[in-house]
Amino acid sequence: MKSSPFSIDKWRILAGEWTALGNGFLQTLAVAVLALLLALALGILFGILSTSGNKTCKAIGRVYVEFIQNTPLVIQVFFLYNGLPYLGIMLGKFSIGVLGIGVYTGAYISEVVRTGIQSIPVGQTEAARSQGFTYVQTMRYIILPQTVKIILPPLTNQAVNLIKNTSVLAMIAGGDLMYRADNLATGRLIYGPAYITAGILYFLLCFPLSSYARKLEQKLKKKEVRTISQAEAAIARDTPIEIVQTGRV
Repeated sequence: MKSSPFSIDKWRILAGEWTALGNGFLQTLAVAVLALLLALALGILFGILSTSGNKTCKAIGRVYVEFIQNTPLVIQVFFLYNGLPYLGIMLGKFSIGVLGIGVYTGAYISEVVRTGIQSIPVGQTEAARSQGFTYVQTMRYIILPQTVKIILPPLTNQAVNLIKNTSVLAMIAGGDLMYRADNLATGRLIYGPAYITAGILYFLLCFPLSSYARKLEQKLKKKEVRTISQAEAAIARDTPIEIVQTGRV
């Protein structure tokens, strides 16, 4: 039936416009990759600042996180798109997407990094300082390498959210996947095929990452359970806990 939103004729129209959706998919992928790199850099920086003993550094980290997390991404993107020109700063839509989504996701990654750093025993920081390590060296060589293993699952989930958040660029005609799909849906009246295909493409980007995050979480839980079991067994036979942790007898 031609009147159906999923009729064969509408799918044929979409097939003829596949290049437009393909370009939108590539645009979304490019924005996501660059925004993720920016978000990781900001997240690590402000995550470290939030755990610093310096009150000024900690305050800067908290202001960034609280302001970004408590204002909608749409408003932030609209400010970059409509507000920056009044300040004499002109950015392309691609750059706005990378900057807006990167800064927004960076606030959430900052909290993930902060939580990961705080989960490392304080004794390791004290031991590093007793050996003459500076704060930066302690973070670089002692704390952050251990933190990475802990925060990988939530970081992966943030990457999934970042990819989905790229759809906000459709509101400023950013040329992303959602914008292209919406243009095809309204311009060629193929709402069903256009939106379904866009959803499938987003799914293909996000599902592997979310699956990977679940596997990491399960692996970490199994490792934690195994460590606890070994510790309990060591206590039962009066074995020093250090032997259990190092595996040395």
